[in-house]
Amino acid sequence: MTAASHRYWLMKSEPDECSIDDALAAPDRTVPWTGVRNYQARNFMRDAMQVGDGVLFYHSSCPEPGIAGIARVASEPRPDPTQFDPDSPYYDAASKPEGPRWLLRDVQALRKTRLLGLAELRARPELAELLVLKRGNRLSITPVEPAHWDLIAGWLST
Repeated sequence: MTAASHRYWLMKSEPDECSIDDALAAPDRTVPWTGVRNYQARNFMRDAMQVGDGVLFYHSSCPEPGIAGIARVASEPRPDPTQFDPDSPYYDAASKPEGPRWLLRDVQALRKTRLLGLAELRARPELAELLVLKRGNRLSITPVEPAHWDLIAGWLST
C-alpha cells in the first residue's frame, strides 16, 4: 500500500508545545500542525493526507512517549506561518511567502485516550511493522496501516 492510499496517520507532538489536552481545549478542538521541517513529512501532508483521515496523536520527546489521543485531519494544506516568523524556532530564512517551503494541516482532537506507551507498542508483535517503532525513524508524521489502526483503536477503546 502506498502512502497516497493511507487513511490513517501517526502525528508526533511534543506535549510541552501542543498536547492532546491543549488540542482538546482549542477552539473547535482544532490546532494548526506547525513546525514540520522534514520534506517527507511535509509531502505526506501536501500529497497524501485527506480531510477526515484518522490521526493517532502521539506525545514525543517527553518522559512517557506514546499515543495519547485520537484526532482527524481537519483542513487542506496551507503555508505554515512559523517559517516566516524570525522569532519562531521554526523560522526558515530561505522560505519566501511567494514560494513557501513548509505547510501545515489543521488537526481536530476527537478524544484523549489512555497513554499507549512506546514500551507497550513495542511489546505487541502484531505492530512490528508500525513505522514509529522502526529503528532510526524520526519522522514526525508517518502513515499507519489500516490493520494497525484497527488494533490500536480497539485497545484504546477498552
